[in-house]
Amino acid sequence: MKQVRAQQLAEWLADEARPKPVLLDVREPWELELCQLEGSQHIPMHLVPTRCDEIDSTQDVVVICHHGGRSMQVAMFLERKGFGAVYNLMGGVEAWAGEVDPTMRRY
Repeated sequence: MKQVRAQQLAEWLADEARPKPVLLDVREPWELELCQLEGSQHIPMHLVPTRCDEIDSTQDVVVICHHGGRSMQVAMFLERKGFGAVYNLMGGVEAWAGEVDPTMRRY
């Protein structure tokens, strides 16, 4: 599992020459209502084991949560399941709001 910082992810998403990753948000539904990264796929952490077949394993996957703890656990799980390129968003949406999008709601 690799780590990616919020600013690095923003640059990756803006790079037209680079394939876009799957943005897998593993937060709870109530958290998603507060804020989210555009285009993210939502599967709550506790459902990932039963729904990981919904995630495109042929693409890079960036796992997202509030601060980076849950996403790190899910990223390690996906690697054990055979996913190739899995990244944890360090600092989660909190880091994204602080470093990339100051208009994003924080909680």
